[in-house]
Amino acid sequence: MTADSAAIPVLKPATASPALTASLAVSLIAAATIAGAWFFQLVLEILPCPLCLEQRYAYYLAIPLGAVTALAARGEAPRPLLLAGLAILALATLANAGLGAYHSGVEWGFWKGPTDCSGPVVNLGSAKDLLSRLDTTKVVRCDEVQWRFLGLSLAGYNVLISLLMAAIAAWGFAATAKRA
Repeated sequence: MTADSAAIPVLKPATASPALTASLAVSLIAAATIAGAWFFQLVLEILPCPLCLEQRYAYYLAIPLGAVTALAARGEAPRPLLLAGLAILALATLANAGLGAYHSGVEWGFWKGPTDCSGPVVNLGSAKDLLSRLDTTKVVRCDEVQWRFLGLSLAGYNVLISLLMAAIAAWGFAATAKRA
């Protein structure tokens, strides 16, 4: 028995593919962000406006799509499938950054928001039902900031988080497309 044959084989560390790394990172960031949104809503009682709720759709897409893309990358799925998953993640999060920027602009008064959640209240309905509706309905306006930290509202932080996720997905796409 030679020294070489008796030696313990050195295990090579598994190198994660860029598609696996990127899709897993996007999925985890999206899950953490949604958990934070639910914390603000349920624990701190900062209720979301209609635009805030719309901004959550991209996260609800990114969590399962990122997980499925990560599983596909782990299983060495065909590159076109991985590229499609990463492209959808990048486009959805980039579009969400745009929606967040729009919402931030509404909050800063740069432009008008949707009529159902910003601007003056013009239709109060019948006077008979008004008091009962006022007791049971909490109107959350899109043009009023409920919480700011370091000058940014939650919509502003959504822009930053969405841009980060889009950049990670784009990096994963580019790196996966270059791999042989």
